[in-house]
Amino acid sequence: MTSTSNPTAKPIKHFLQFSDFTRAEFEYVIERASVIKRKFKNYEVYHPLVDRTLVMVFEKNSTRTRLSFEAGMHQLGGAAIYLNTRDSQLGRGEPVEDAGQVMSRMCDIIMVRTFGQEIIERFAAHSRVPVINGLTNEHHPCQVLADIYTYWEHRGSITGKTVAWVGDANNMLYSWLQAAEVFGFHLNVSTPKGYDMDMSLVQTDRYTFFENPSDACAGADLVNTDVWTSMGYEKENAERIKAFAGFMVDDEKMARAHKDALFMHCLPAHRGEEVAASVIDGPQSVVWDEAENRLHVQKALIEYLLLGQLEN
Repeated sequence: MTSTSNPTAKPIKHFLQFSDFTRAEFEYVIERASVIKRKFKNYEVYHPLVDRTLVMVFEKNSTRTRLSFEAGMHQLGGAAIYLNTRDSQLGRGEPVEDAGQVMSRMCDIIMVRTFGQEIIERFAAHSRVPVINGLTNEHHPCQVLADIYTYWEHRGSITGKTVAWVGDANNMLYSWLQAAEVFGFHLNVSTPKGYDMDMSLVQTDRYTFFENPSDACAGADLVNTDVWTSMGYEKENAERIKAFAGFMVDDEKMARAHKDALFMHCLPAHRGEEVAASVIDGPQSVVWDEAENRLHVQKALIEYLLLGQLEN
């Protein structure tokens, strides 16, 4: 999605959902993430964003999103400012459109973590700077970008592979569905009855639905799950635990995947609910690499949105 407050200016590039980027753009960002990560691991100072400011707007709680964006911006030589809607005028009813106008005149890039996707879409439509989706109810594109980068690090291209999604039809699943269309892989989906996909958010046929979660894992190159109760649905927790019985990713399900299949979880995880401890802490799990890689892919994403493609 692009927007601009000046019809004669160059359109602004946002990252509000996974389908906002082309495959070529993602491949560039992935390559840059590898370069930036190597610099980080070698303690090489890399400050391309000196005097640039990232504003982080949080309406939902966060650990990994805040840490990865804030640390990442500092590591790129810039500054990061944290705003919680409870402590700002947004929490007192300031229109989202007004907030987008004001904030974007005081910084260079904005990350928003909120509830409905329409909120961040409205914000971005009135922003003069790039806006990144740090999570909404419908999409979590930064996490899936980190997941695909992590798969690339361990196994190479994800194109033509099979990814199993077992559990809730949530924002992660919808971003994975968009990623399947962009990168050309297939998604095996298994969700409990009553927790089905919202088909208005599905714009690809690169998936197969399985009633049996074990069948969804058969032949998979990557098995993925998430908590059964996402933020905002805590009152349903007891009901969901009953509905999701049998959907825990355990050793039996992993045994049906390819022998070199990876396991991912965007965290936080509840061992004994959506995933067995033997799986998340086992040899096929790459969840800690996956978590760290949020830092590196988001640095590459910010760099690309602010500076475009670089050669160094």
